[in-house]
Amino acid sequence: MSNALRPRLTTFAAALALLLLAAPFAGLAIATNWRHLGFAHGDGGAVAVSLGLSLVALLLIVALGTPLAWWLARHRVRGQWLIDALLLLSLLTPPLAMGLLLATMYGPYGPAGQLLERAGLLLTNSAPAFVMAQFYAALPYYVLAARAAFEGVPRELEQIALTLGHSPARSFFQVSLPLARLGLAAAVALAWVRALGEFGVVLIVAYYPQGIPVKLWVNLQDIGLSAVYPLLWVFFLVALPLPLALGLAVRRRLA
Repeated sequence: MSNALRPRLTTFAAALALLLLAAPFAGLAIATNWRHLGFAHGDGGAVAVSLGLSLVALLLIVALGTPLAWWLARHRVRGQWLIDALLLLSLLTPPLAMGLLLATMYGPYGPAGQLLERAGLLLTNSAPAFVMAQFYAALPYYVLAARAAFEGVPRELEQIALTLGHSPARSFFQVSLPLARLGLAAAVALAWVRALGEFGVVLIVAYYPQGIPVKLWVNLQDIGLSAVYPLLWVFFLVALPLPLALGLAVRRRLA
């Protein structure tokens, strides 16, 4: 193959991949009846539920997942493969299966669910159950992406900060965290979209309150395909701003 032909084939393959990615969204734009675009009953409430509770889940994921990701990136312990296997197991478990596992553990007849219910916390068909479902669905994605971001930070810089008298906490916040911010922003964006779009886990443990994914399924079953399009557009509009804003903010700092 000549050297002149390779760039053309690469460009063609890249253009084909982009075309295939764009095809479903182009189909949605064509199929949408823009003149009679209207929302079904309850769509607004589903958007509010997804936005509000997904932000709560995201805060919990970042608060708990960031220390775990940093610890995994900086420590090697005996049995490390078990921790990696647990992360991969959580990541690879089908959503419906994960929902069943959560219902078995945290449901009204589960060991943890019975104890929590006595304390007044119901983790079935409730707002806390919705947050729990999104937390379990998105946490492994965030941890793995954040771990890769921290592994990209040279350890020598952290050691220099420690030799200059910085505490480990100060070294983390002033060295590790800023240097890993691009990868962490990508991890936050991934967790946000993953939590917001979760269907299988939420369907099992938190059918109510209905978020966007479950409401899409309900509209499809009860009304038909035409009732799905308006909520789909709203989903894209609420899912994209946070990842785009994080990406732009990080790139401006790096520029």
